Amino acid sequence: MTITKADLVENVALQADLPRKQADEAVQVILESIIEALQQGDKVELRGLGSFRIRERGSRIGRNPKTGARVDVPPKRIPYFKPGKFLREELLKM
Repeated sequence: MTITKADLVENVALQADLPRKQADEAVQVILESIIEALQQGDKVELRGLGSFRIRERGSRIGRNPKTGARVDVPPKRIPYFKPGKFLREELLKM
């Protein structure tokens, strides 16, 4: 099963007793805040859940799987999530 943004909005609306439109705005603000912080190079820490940060990947030489030709892969920034202690412990209970 996959939980979508719409599912999160629905859960927030039910739990906080908010209209769906307000719940959608709240979820959107949270997601945009996380993205904006990561774009600025900040670390986002959500106690109990985990932390998000950006990792820098250096350039490297790869191979085209179809032709086998060498390809230069440029450096890039990728998001990284590290689960918090509470989340890890909760998942071990499963």
